[in-house]
Amino acid sequence: MTYGVCNLSIIPLRAEASDSSELVSQILYGEIFKVLEKRSKWSRIRLAFDSYEGWVDNKQFAALLEEQYNDLQKEKLHMSSDLVEFITTSENQLLSICLGSTLNPVHILKHSFEGKSISETLQKQHLVKTALLYLNAPYLWGGKTPFGIDCSGFTQMVYKLNGYNLKRDASEQVTQGQALSFIEESEPGDLAFFDNAEGKIVHVGIIMKDNSIIHAHGKVRIDGLDHTGIFNYESKTYSHQLRVIKKIV
Repeated sequence: MTYGVCNLSIIPLRAEASDSSELVSQILYGEIFKVLEKRSKWSRIRLAFDSYEGWVDNKQFAALLEEQYNDLQKEKLHMSSDLVEFITTSENQLLSICLGSTLNPVHILKHSFEGKSISETLQKQHLVKTALLYLNAPYLWGGKTPFGIDCSGFTQMVYKLNGYNLKRDASEQVTQGQALSFIEESEPGDLAFFDNAEGKIVHVGIIMKDNSIIHAHGKVRIDGLDHTGIFNYESKTYSHQLRVIKKIV
């Protein structure tokens, strides 16, 4: 088994070993992973944080020793907490990183970081404050940053920045936590899940106070929430059908 770390700002995680393949997620600076299969140009990897799998370009990551990987796995996550920060490389060059990048491997990569960071587990009420940092971020299938993000990438990153582990996709996240019977039982920071006509979970958002929800739909936006689903304030129609509310924290 070999191991790797993202030593660039953001790298794509793809469904197949091709630059034209579907973007299934993104790997942010400092994230570590196992290499499950290595080819001449591409590797199939499994992320340490959420066990998500996909293909990455071999030119876009650095190798880790097994001992380094295991040591990093034991550490509490230390993440950048501003929208954009900078890493200084060993060549004294600047590398931009975005909100939620992992700083634990900085010393292994011979990089340095002097910006704002976070490593503690925050109380539940802080989830909505973090979610608002992504407000108006454009929707991007597979995205995980303020410059492009999907609905489950948004919820995962918000929870991650507050010290909580969520799986990557909405269909996986819905298996976590405790289901609530009524919206009235929910608190700001709880997750609301939505299904399609076939009953498949296709969307997730973070509940706010005053019957509202923040979610990624076209962009990260705030809309109304009731027993039917999400009421889009701009189109004056329901955009998503409510399936279940889950309390994770």
